[in-house]
Amino acid sequence: MNDPRVNALRARREMQPDARARSSEIICRRVIRTREFRCSRAIACYLPMGDEVDTLEIFDRSWRANKRIFAPVLQRRRKMSFREIRPESTLERNSFGVWEPSTGAMIGPRDLDLVITPTVAFDDDNNRIGMGGGYFDRCFSFLRYRKHWLHPKLIGVAFACQKIEKITPNVWDIRLYSVITDANSGD
Repeated sequence: MNDPRVNALRARREMQPDARARSSEIICRRVIRTREFRCSRAIACYLPMGDEVDTLEIFDRSWRANKRIFAPVLQRRRKMSFREIRPESTLERNSFGVWEPSTGAMIGPRDLDLVITPTVAFDDDNNRIGMGGGYFDRCFSFLRYRKHWLHPKLIGVAFACQKIEKITPNVWDIRLYSVITDANSGD
């Protein structure tokens, strides 16, 4: 089958658990070392599920650095907002089985500095394929008409095996600022 989403999900799923854990550590370390992370005060990051990049180290480092960190909360009519998450926050699964904080301060997408986005597939031009619901594209549609990246900066995280040659974006797709992977780069 030549469906990029299916192929990338298969490649991610076929990773051995210990390799996935090591690669997640590498990816989180790379995110934490970026200027974008260091300069951000309000960060959004997804809570990992299944075979996704495990982002829990990003949450931990954010709390230790006194940054505010928010998790996506899916709402009716395919909308998404962001709720602050703290070490003591209670999490609940939504109707899609995605973990979300049940309480906490809300923040609008324009007030975020950095957004760590889940990524199913990506290409060299920072185009992204997600799970297909369009939540991130709708939420950050205001970035489509920007000539320069101000904020928030959308950084995709993915395993190197999820990279595909070329994604032809739809008119509604929002390109990522960058993608961080576990591909060799000297660390």
